[in-house]
Amino acid sequence: MDLLRPAGKSVVIQLANLLLRPLTTMATYEQVKDVPNHPDVYLIDVRRKEELQQTGFIPASINIPLDELDKALNLDGSAFKNIYGRSKPEKESRIIFTCRSGNRVLEAEKIAKSQGYSNVVIYKGSWNEWAQKEGL
Repeated sequence: MDLLRPAGKSVVIQLANLLLRPLTTMATYEQVKDVPNHPDVYLIDVRRKEELQQTGFIPASINIPLDELDKALNLDGSAFKNIYGRSKPEKESRIIFTCRSGNRVLEAEKIAKSQGYSNVVIYKGSWNEWAQKEGL
């Protein structure tokens, strides 16, 4: 690419989209390990139930499979509590998403933010990092 030549329109658009996209906030292993000490924080595992049965789960997490997340976040408070055993997060509640390898958390983040949840964090290391650091 000739650095002196003006960039093409598509390159400029791609660069603008990259710069203007909302920033993703990431949680560390240490922060996730500390979630049980912070009952106001929601740690949501978006893996399928079968995956949890095979591998286990991170303490204090609640399981809402990715394909149920949009519907779950639209439930009223009592229905959410009946299904997931915990009060529904408020729009400003801190939510940390986890999965197996850190890919599905990105989609979960998009879903939550599209519904107005503003304090969404992803655990990019997810189960794979957790299991490795915990010696599982």
